[in-house]
Amino acid sequence: MKKYLNKLLITVGLGMFILTSCKKQVAEVYYQGGINPILTANLQDTIPLIANDSSKVAITFNYTNPNYIFSDGISSQNVVYTLQVDTFGANFTNPAMQTITGDLSLSKSITGNFLNQLLASKLGLSLGQNHKIQVRLITSIGTNNQAQLISNVLTFNVTPFAPPPLITPPSTGTLFIVGSAVAGGWSNPIDVSNVTSQQFTQISNTEFKITISLIGAGEYKLIGKNGGWGEQWSVAIADDPAAIFGGAFVSNGNNTLAPPKSGIYDIVVNFQTGKFTVTLH
Repeated sequence: MKKYLNKLLITVGLGMFILTSCKKQVAEVYYQGGINPILTANLQDTIPLIANDSSKVAITFNYTNPNYIFSDGISSQNVVYTLQVDTFGANFTNPAMQTITGDLSLSKSITGNFLNQLLASKLGLSLGQNHKIQVRLITSIGTNNQAQLISNVLTFNVTPFAPPPLITPPSTGTLFIVGSAVAGGWSNPIDVSNVTSQQFTQISNTEFKITISLIGAGEYKLIGKNGGWGEQWSVAIADDPAAIFGGAFVSNGNNTLAPPKSGIYDIVVNFQTGKFTVTLH
């Protein structure tokens, strides 16, 4: 029995020695560094944004590989390239700063439409006004964006344009409301005594507003020309209860349902976004 136990101890000890030896043979791999990427572009100073040409490439960025190095050689992991776009002077601390995923080909082309939407809708730059923006590149590796390296900064002038309206505005430049929800009813032409009260005020090329007394649970439509039905707008679903206080509208739709309670309301119609709102005045 004693002889058997000695053999068992020797066997276990040998196994532990082998495991220890194997563990010592595994070399640790550690990050040694990389080279900050260099960012360039095919344009300088200004990125022209043209509404009629927005589907074409507005600018192309090129950048260098950071050549991440580990103790066992150059990294074989894919590098993550991220372009950051921010307003000039914010130094990439703006909460609204935008990012664009770069390509592994070390080049990223951006269309005018994409860039315009990023600047106007996401970065919040005013339309039709000149702005300065800054662009830089951040590289990283791994799923946790480790070993980040930052490129030089490029500065550009940009003037975002208004995208085409979602719904075509009235060709007449005027907008009226008719229906059982208003004093003049469905009469079209509108009676002379009601024309002024049923006509919207044009706020911009794509936005109209009216303050009007609505009859509770009545119906209405919007028309572009007093006396014509050629251009008309309303909701897609007849008397849609979800659109009583606003929502999306379409051309040549169905009757829109007014709020259940009679009162004076503000109606704002935005052809740019294709949305309208109805609020108690």
